[in-house]
Amino acid sequence: CRTSRSHFGSRTPHPANPQSTSDSAMVRISVLKDCLNGIVNAEKRGKRQVLIRPSSKVIIRFLQVMQKHGYIGDFEIVDDHRAGKIVINLTGRVNKCGVISPRFDVTLDKIEQLTQNLLPSKQFGHIVLTTPYGIMDHEEARRKNTGGKILGFFF
Repeated sequence: CRTSRSHFGSRTPHPANPQSTSDSAMVRISVLKDCLNGIVNAEKRGKRQVLIRPSSKVIIRFLQVMQKHGYIGDFEIVDDHRAGKIVINLTGRVNKCGVISPRFDVTLDKIEQLTQNLLPSKQFGHIVLTTPYGIMDHEEARRKNTGGKILGFFF
């Protein structure tokens, strides 16, 4: 068996397997993670708007929670008869946001411990949960006396 390092990382097919090329399609693991990464990167570069694609119901609900707390401006959902796009107006308030994967179960008594672990201080930042009553932040979940699964956080 002869190993050739000249084909390692090149775009030409390997002689043993002519079908395989190294530019195979990338797979999206989490569209929510891509969305929040795009927001953070645009905020760091000082952009006023960011285009997010693809769109999903979870992304829209997460953005509505962020908008309710004033972390982003208004956003527009563009229907392109495919996966959809979202144009978000940024306000410059997002320092960090992220997805917690896998979506751990969070009971009502564990929410306090989770906020201490994830957020920089008690009065600053929000954790987003998906509950039987919809997607909401940890304060609203505590008011409605419910737990759920953790989606992510922002501050």
